[in-house]
Amino acid sequence: MKLSEKDIRALKLGAIATVAIAMFLAGSKWWEHWQQARIEGEILKAKLDDIDMTDSQRAGLMAKVPVFKMPVGEEEQGFLFRDEFNEQLKKAGIKSDPLKTIPKTKSPMAGYKSLHLSCTAKCRFSQVLDLLARLNENPYLVGIEEFRLKIDPKKRSEVELSITVSTFTKASPRTSRS
Repeated sequence: MKLSEKDIRALKLGAIATVAIAMFLAGSKWWEHWQQARIEGEILKAKLDDIDMTDSQRAGLMAKVPVFKMPVGEEEQGFLFRDEFNEQLKKAGIKSDPLKTIPKTKSPMAGYKSLHLSCTAKCRFSQVLDLLARLNENPYLVGIEEFRLKIDPKKRSEVELSITVSTFTKASPRTSRS
């Protein structure tokens, strides 16, 4: 069977039309995807512009975030925590009695123990506020377990402070017996 020139032209036009339709469908899907990606890109850029901040704004934000250092062994963590807390007391101008270590207790965190330091001191109320404002700067502090203020009725400017703070320490591994 021999095809006429008219049939060959119709087949060529049909093939061209089929390729054009396939290209149109693929192109429209690509165009849709590209438009969506462009819109998402603009949204992300707007979000980044919203959170873009100056160095002073970033420093202000970081000052609000408390620092924390991961616990180390019991003895080393105890020294680090005691030194840092003593330094904070000095910065606040509080002269305290010697810090007392309260026996270690089990922690709700597996593999860690809780270490508590107790402090009593006579000081001014403003000094107590200075200490409380700076406690979050202590990278070993986990929490304030007890806080008491007793105002001296004779000297209203003086208060008796009793505070117990805590940190976590790594529990020493259990020794296995053979």
